[in-house]
Amino acid sequence: MIDVFPYHHLPVAVFGLGRSGMATARALIASEAEVWAWDDDKGARKRAADEGVPLVDLYACDWEELPSLLLSPGIPHDHPAPHKIVELARAAGAEVINDVELLARAQRDASYIGITATNGKSTTTALIGHILQTSGRDAEVGGNLGIPVLDLHPLGQEGTYVLEMSSYQLERTVSITFDIAVLLNISADHLERHGGMDGYIAAKKLIFHRQTKPRTAVVGVDDEFCRAIVDELKQADEQVVVPISGSERVQGGVYFVDGVLYDNTEDQETPVCDLTGIASLPGVHNRQNAAAAYAVAKAAGISPHAVVACIQSYPGLAHRQEPVAIVNGIGYVNDSKATNAAAAARALACYENIYWIAGGRPKEGNIKAVEPHLGNVRHAYLIGEAALEFSLALDSRVGFVISGDLATAVKGASEQAKKDKLADAVVLLSPACASFDQFTDFEARGDAFRNIIERLPGKHLDPFEAPGLFPGTGGGPEDREGF
Repeated sequence: MIDVFPYHHLPVAVFGLGRSGMATARALIASEAEVWAWDDDKGARKRAADEGVPLVDLYACDWEELPSLLLSPGIPHDHPAPHKIVELARAAGAEVINDVELLARAQRDASYIGITATNGKSTTTALIGHILQTSGRDAEVGGNLGIPVLDLHPLGQEGTYVLEMSSYQLERTVSITFDIAVLLNISADHLERHGGMDGYIAAKKLIFHRQTKPRTAVVGVDDEFCRAIVDELKQADEQVVVPISGSERVQGGVYFVDGVLYDNTEDQETPVCDLTGIASLPGVHNRQNAAAAYAVAKAAGISPHAVVACIQSYPGLAHRQEPVAIVNGIGYVNDSKATNAAAAARALACYENIYWIAGGRPKEGNIKAVEPHLGNVRHAYLIGEAALEFSLALDSRVGFVISGDLATAVKGASEQAKKDKLADAVVLLSPACASFDQFTDFEARGDAFRNIIERLPGKHLDPFEAPGLFPGTGGGPEDREGF
């Protein structure tokens, strides 16, 4: 836990008592701050009180006494409208910040690596952390990835915090200048929270705030928004810029061509490693993630040979194209983290005979991003609030059933896959939606999927006992290009 010493004996408001909010409250209490905590949800307040967190009604308190409001990520501070608590804080002159800002103020001597993107940031953050830790560096990994930053261990001058940063977190963190900042990709997501695409892009670009050489910006070039940002950063010439790609050569960058990672950062193309066969990094999108992790690790001073060895030993993340089991010859993949269409498209590109479970609480836009890969879908099983909307989008393209809930969808998908007897059949949970209509978060949704699979009748095998069924386990279907 981080000692938030700048707040010793000072009053501070904490609004939102979910995972990060509770970690913030606990760290502040341990640091002898005077915590005023509140949540609009009565259940959250009760859980906090049971843990000894002091509750103060922030709607009725004297805001003149509070210098800071620690706001949880899910609570809007600007768009579509500021929350009432934010308005009260600002009217009194209180700053509106987050837990990452507290980390930056308390751990000033450590180095910081920040990763943001619309998709892929969790895998890339975990992979970078794995490389640093496995190669002997003192590194802590957290942030939007799932581990609240104030639950991390304190680090000295030789330590590095590897932080997944959401657009919300970037907007509320003002003190960090990342030694290495990563922007993988940008596509439409959370637009209502940023007032449109321009606001969302501006929030992502905050990852490069105040960077000067020799600090490094690692930026993907596989989408038009990030390509424009690369050009903008190079023209400004304020930091070192390393472009990365999962599918094409890029001068002065790191990239994959035909499954091989190349390093062109020293004015010559040097082959580094072949990603084929690494089951924890399937798909073209993970080539971009691996290219970014390699570029970051090299910028951090780790030798290329060590980086390659660490990439090859990466175990993968739960809920991100996670092979769960093979039951009666059918593969089951948990991609619950795919909370938007672009993320789901990445999974659909990796398998040939898919029984796709999709739906939940829909986000802005539609599922147009998955259209190039619908040829891989044998049947869709739709759940949650998005079921009707998705059925209209899929009508005449893919056969579908409105299953309603996850258990019914798994049952239907399993029965159809058994009946069809297709080679390499995969039941894929890749919802393209948020989870909040039926689950507390994407982890709960993925855990529920895994528990359902464990109870399926029949012969269960470890995913890696059937080479070729999953990408990376030997001889599986090739990644479809054009994603």
